[in-house]
Amino acid sequence: MGPALSNAVKALRRGGLVVYPTDTVLGLGALASDRSAVRKLIAAKGRSPTQPISVCLSSTEEVERYALVSPMARRFLRRHLPGPFTVLLLPSPEAFRRFAPSVGGGSTIGFRVPDHPVARELARAAGPVTATSANRHGAPPARTVADVRRALGAAVSVYLPALPLGSGEPSTVVDLIGPEPREIVRS
Repeated sequence: MGPALSNAVKALRRGGLVVYPTDTVLGLGALASDRSAVRKLIAAKGRSPTQPISVCLSSTEEVERYALVSPMARRFLRRHLPGPFTVLLLPSPEAFRRFAPSVGGGSTIGFRVPDHPVARELARAAGPVTATSANRHGAPPARTVADVRRALGAAVSVYLPALPLGSGEPSTVVDLIGPEPREIVRS
């Protein structure tokens, strides 16, 4: 682990926010288990605390620790992750115990396993982190770290370099709770 990533892990463990690269857009991370840090993230983005926040994990195997995964969902995970998808699944009892209410308090949780080594290593080293776009709520996704700095400034403890760049498009949300995968169209 390089010094920048090590600093990001330390910041997360101290309750800070981190901007990190993914295969889609820049992510804004807080430890998913840290209620105070998740509240800080919600305030920095200017979003409602009732809006769910997805979780970035390091591997598809880790998804099975925090979600109830059907055989159909397992096939989807193995075929498409790591990749540009947020999958909606029912939380496991461990997810209810571990994640902050804005992350794990609802009937479903969105999980990401990005196809980006920095995002996965951050989640592996620090633990599950939030996976929300690094921008103010309602604004378009930031294209560069400089854009995020202008939008979020000192609310973020560490800005990781965004290389390689993601696609710039938000992840595709796929509901894996029913009998077949169902893409959720964002409004």
